[in-house]
Amino acid sequence: MKKYSDMASILQNLSISSDSTLNDLESLRIDKDGDVEVYYSPFDYITPTAKIVLVGITPGKTQLLNALLSLEKCFKQGCTPAEALIVTKKEGAFSGRLRENLVELLNCIGIHKKLNITNSSSLFGEDSHLIHTTSVLRQPVFIKGKDYSGSTPDMLKHPLLQKQIELYLKEEIRQLPDAIYIPLGSKVAKVFEIFIQQGLLNENQVLSGLPHPSGANAGRISYFLGNTSKEAIPPNSTTKPEILDKAKQEILKKLTTLAI
Repeated sequence: MKKYSDMASILQNLSISSDSTLNDLESLRIDKDGDVEVYYSPFDYITPTAKIVLVGITPGKTQLLNALLSLEKCFKQGCTPAEALIVTKKEGAFSGRLRENLVELLNCIGIHKKLNITNSSSLFGEDSHLIHTTSVLRQPVFIKGKDYSGSTPDMLKHPLLQKQIELYLKEEIRQLPDAIYIPLGSKVAKVFEIFIQQGLLNENQVLSGLPHPSGANAGRISYFLGNTSKEAIPPNSTTKPEILDKAKQEILKKLTTLAI
């Protein structure tokens, strides 16, 4: 397991910009197997008071760069490493358009009401103590230099990706055993089905069925939010209204019985 302390000297001397490429970040590469590359990102911080845990697939290049730029800014302001990691996690995790979509999805299922806050957007601001954000593969994974989508290779079968799940995600769950977990997208949900089977989590702790907030999922997100009618979806579309309707109903049903 790679931690900030292992990478501190590299991070403190790293020169980056919003236009940096993976080649510019080669010193942060911590693992490689053929076309699969894993880079370190400063997402070590685990929110000890979190009631909700949001779980994506893996940080993309945008999230990695945002996190590194945030860390660099913190260093210049004189933050301690511990302070910098907290700020970096808050600013880098699910950043960009991902966060906008995610806030809309969380509001749609009423997470903000369950937590007695005005809007889910504050979970990334003044109410960040209520939420922990992570990924099945916490350290960013790239395939041939592109963001890993969760499809190929299968993260449940590829040894390098399996190792990440064991080293990082399972350890985070052990530290937050009573939180409610929200896997984002079907690929993440499959991982959590296995965790439930293994007894790592209780079925009632996992709210599966929320579409992944990626822009590539715009059709599913729009339908889930109620912005697109069932009639407007073409028969050959990858957006399946019946599946999304069922998932939404199950999430709302679970939320009515959960005490958060």
